[in-house]
Amino acid sequence: MQSPHQLWQAPTQAVLSGEGPRQLPGPWRLMLLGDGSPTRHLRLLTGEPVTVDLIAMEPDRSDHSGAPTEVTDLKPPLLRRQVWLNCGGSTLAWAESWWNQEQADHHLRDREQPIWRSLTQGRSELFREVDGLALVEADWLQASFGLRGPFWSRHYRFFRGGKALTVIREVFSPQLETWLGPTLRQELHKSS
Repeated sequence: MQSPHQLWQAPTQAVLSGEGPRQLPGPWRLMLLGDGSPTRHLRLLTGEPVTVDLIAMEPDRSDHSGAPTEVTDLKPPLLRRQVWLNCGGSTLAWAESWWNQEQADHHLRDREQPIWRSLTQGRSELFREVDGLALVEADWLQASFGLRGPFWSRHYRFFRGGKALTVIREVFSPQLETWLGPTLRQELHKSS
């Protein structure tokens, strides 16, 4: 699958400082701009375990069209992984990540396990930096979520020992508004 089309992007400095758009309600700020694990947040919100449906995990030989610019900081050869995150029969997020092939082989032994769980086995330290917040769209996202977009998206990097380990982009279903409250995603998109 191609990366979704970006409709709007928050200024990088606003994302790095944790400000984001003023219209974004507090619970959504925590979900999108916080440095916690989204799979853990989904579990806490729904009360259901998160299951990972692996779509693809293959070498990324492209020019990284549509990928966050931070992907260029990763050492090639790269691997691109795409998954759906499900809770209690509902698809609540789609994610793609880019990895150095050697790092992926080392850290992603169980390919259908959430990345956070794979990276924190052995209680090793990680640092997560949220680099981008956007509204995106894609027909295949709308079909899988069963709801109209645009959809909230964020991307971030995991660092270990001061070096970027992976770049991850997540796109969230509007169904999360059930737990987090409504957002002004359509209005924000129209005003940009």
